[in-house]
Amino acid sequence: MVIGIWSIAIMALESISPIDGRYLKDTYPLAEYFSEAALIRYRIIVEGEYFLALAQSGLTGLRVLTEAEKESVRAIYNLSPQDAQIVRDIELKGYKNIKATDHDLKAIEYFLKDRLADTSLRDTLEWIHFGLTSEDANNLAYGLMLAKSLRDVILPKLAEIRGELDKLAAAHKDLPMLARTHGQPATPTTFGKEFKVFGARLARQVEQLKNYKISVKLNGASGNWNAHLAAFPNTDWITFSRDFIARLAEFRGVAFEPNLVTTQIEPHDTYAECFDILRRINTILLDFNADVWRYISDEWVVQKPKEGEVGSSTMPHKINPIKFENSEGNLGVANALFEFFGRKLPVSRLQRDLSDSTVERNFGVALGHCLVGYNYLLNGLSRITVNEAKVREELQSHPEVIAEAIQTILRREGVPMPYEELKQLTRGKTVSLEDLHRFIDGLKVRAEVKTELKKLTPENYIGLAAKLATAE
Repeated sequence: MVIGIWSIAIMALESISPIDGRYLKDTYPLAEYFSEAALIRYRIIVEGEYFLALAQSGLTGLRVLTEAEKESVRAIYNLSPQDAQIVRDIELKGYKNIKATDHDLKAIEYFLKDRLADTSLRDTLEWIHFGLTSEDANNLAYGLMLAKSLRDVILPKLAEIRGELDKLAAAHKDLPMLARTHGQPATPTTFGKEFKVFGARLARQVEQLKNYKISVKLNGASGNWNAHLAAFPNTDWITFSRDFIARLAEFRGVAFEPNLVTTQIEPHDTYAECFDILRRINTILLDFNADVWRYISDEWVVQKPKEGEVGSSTMPHKINPIKFENSEGNLGVANALFEFFGRKLPVSRLQRDLSDSTVERNFGVALGHCLVGYNYLLNGLSRITVNEAKVREELQSHPEVIAEAIQTILRREGVPMPYEELKQLTRGKTVSLEDLHRFIDGLKVRAEVKTELKKLTPENYIGLAAKLATAE
C-alpha cells in the first residue's frame, strides 16, 4: 500500500505525539529503525538468520539448504506494508487458519512459517524459532535497530553539529571577548575558543558513542540453553551462539558484544550505558544552547531575519531565539527518557518480567526528540552572525579585567601584596585604563616593567585562546 503525501500530512496532523506529527519532517529517517513495521522486520531478520545458521552449522537435524532456499528466506526481509499488517493480524485477530496469538513474537514465527509453507522449505518449518525464547529474537532485533540508527542517523547529525562548531571556532578564533564567571566580568577569552570548548566536549562523547558495543544474547528461556542442550546434548551451543552473534553483526554492519551469562533477558546494562552517553551529549548541547541564548540576548550574536517570519504575535520588532529554545526543550525531553531508560531497563524481577518490552518501544521516541533538537540547533546556527563591534565594545568597557595580569606580573617582580593593592583599586568600582596607568606610574618597579604593564589591554590579554580555538 502506497501512502500519498497528502495522507501523510493528514496523519501527521492527527498524531498524538509531536514526533510523528509536528516534527515528522525531522524524525522520518528514524521510522526505518523504530516504527512497528521496522521492529517486525528486524525480528524477521533475526529469526531468518538464526534459521540459516542452524542449517549451515551441521550441528542439528536441519538439512543443508540450497542457495535458492537461502535467498527465499532473505527475500522475506524486504517487508511490505501489507506483510507487516499480516503480522499484526496474526497477533490481534488471526489470519487464514491461524488464530490470534496475542503475542507479537509468536506472530513473527507463524508469519515466516506461512510464507515458506508452499516452498521447498515446507519440511523445515519447525526449525524456525527452534529452542528460542522471545527475548532471544527481541534483544538482537533491538540491538540491530539501536546500533544501526546511531550509525546511520544520529552520529552523522552529531558530526554535522561538531563541524559547524569548529567552523565558528576557526572563524572567530582571534575575536577577543569578555568572559563572565559567576555572571561577572572576568579574564578575556576569544569567541572562537568558547565555541571550541563545546566542539571538544562533544567530540569526546561522540567518540565513545561511535565505539560503543551493545551486548546481546542467544541462550534460551532461562539463559542456560536448556532446550537446545536437551535436543542436542553433544553440540557446543555457547560457541554456536557466540559465532551466530558475530555473523549477524557483520551481516548488518554493526558491532555486538555477546553476553553469555544472563537470565531469560539480556540485562540491558549496555542500553543504560549507551543512553547515558547520549544524555551527556545532549547535556553539552543544552549548555551550548543556553550560552548562545545569552549571547543573543546581549546582542553579541545577531539572528538573521527571514522574509515572512514572525517573531512575536504582537511585537513586530522581535526575532526570538526559538531555534535554540526548541532544541533545548527537545533535548530535555530526550534526556528525561534516557534517564528513565537507564533506571528502568536493568531491573527485571527474578529471571524475567515484561515491563521492559513497552519501554523499549520508546527508544525511537527518545532518539526522535534528539534528532529534532539537533536539527533545530543546526538551523539556529545557520542564522546567526557574531556582532564583532558589540563584543569588542563590551570588552573595552571593562578594563578592570587586566588587574589579574598586572598583579601577576608584580608578583613575578617581587612586589609585596600586589593582589591586595589591585583589589583596593578595582573591586566594586568603575575604572578606566587611565586609572590603571596612573596606578602603574606610582609603582616602585623598573621602567621596562611599567612599559610592559601599560601594553596590556583587555583585547590583547587573551592568553592562548586563539591557539586553542583551532586545536585538535
